Amino acid sequence: MAKRQPQPQPPKAESLCVSRFPSFDDLPDSAWVRQSQLVSNPKKPGVPVLLPFSAASLWRKVTDGSFPKPVKLSSRTTAWNAGSIRAWLAAQQEGGQ
Repeated sequence: MAKRQPQPQPPKAESLCVSRFPSFDDLPDSAWVRQSQLVSNPKKPGVPVLLPFSAASLWRKVTDGSFPKPVKLSSRTTAWNAGSIRAWLAAQQEGGQ
């Protein structure tokens, strides 16, 4: 009787979340970035994000014009242009110094 080979285990969910998206620094300016890549999600603590505020604050800033407006890519997909996010980040750094 042949011995059964163990089945490979799928990667853990934590490793999938972190490696699912490339680093923001590695994206071209023409790339699209979703909300989950920008702000933290209380249901997924520990996942690195780009901005130090909540989703509610993000949308508040979009509404008042102090953050770039997203683009509706489809009926259920909204994203921001990586180049416009980088420009906003640079403007924040210049204003803070």
